[in-house]
Amino acid sequence: MALQAEQSLNMAPTAPAPFRFAALDFETADYGRDSACALSIVIVENDTIADVWTSLIRPPRHDFVFTYLHGIAWKHVKNKPTFGELWSEIAAKLRGVDFIAAHNATFDKSVLQACCEAAVVPPVDASFLCTVKAARTIWGYYPTTLAHVCRHLHIPLNHHDAESDARACARILLAAREHGHDYGKVLKTCAVKSRRKP
Repeated sequence: MALQAEQSLNMAPTAPAPFRFAALDFETADYGRDSACALSIVIVENDTIADVWTSLIRPPRHDFVFTYLHGIAWKHVKNKPTFGELWSEIAAKLRGVDFIAAHNATFDKSVLQACCEAAVVPPVDASFLCTVKAARTIWGYYPTTLAHVCRHLHIPLNHHDAESDARACARILLAAREHGHDYGKVLKTCAVKSRRKP
């Protein structure tokens, strides 16, 4: 009887492991990709926002170009840690995720790579999923700015606030999941392609 039960358990189909992903958003001080001045990381586990980490970052240059967008100026970050000083916390948050999501992920991926290079830390080895592509592919939304997509999906947004943007990005994928779209399939369709090195 015990043998039959063991065989039955062995034959039972195994449910796919749930996805754990990070949605992130960078704000930058200037046109340089290494000029991150804010970062928020939202961790989603079991289709629920499980953790949120947000920090201001002291960029390598004092001059700010995009204060008019995000409201961050040098006076807000001059005493904050650099990206390199925050790296251990950032790496811990991203460790073990199945993928990283961002709205216009090509931008955020390039900022992450540039900041890692400037801080002389290992680059993040994770696939990036773009929620701009997801919004176009799943719902056919145009335009696909974060504000437009959030308006369609009734997601609250304080645009260019890093935490609000990262939460919104996570909720776009949660909405896709609620509409029956598997994260793995969305990742295949909406992944950011790595640039080939010459």
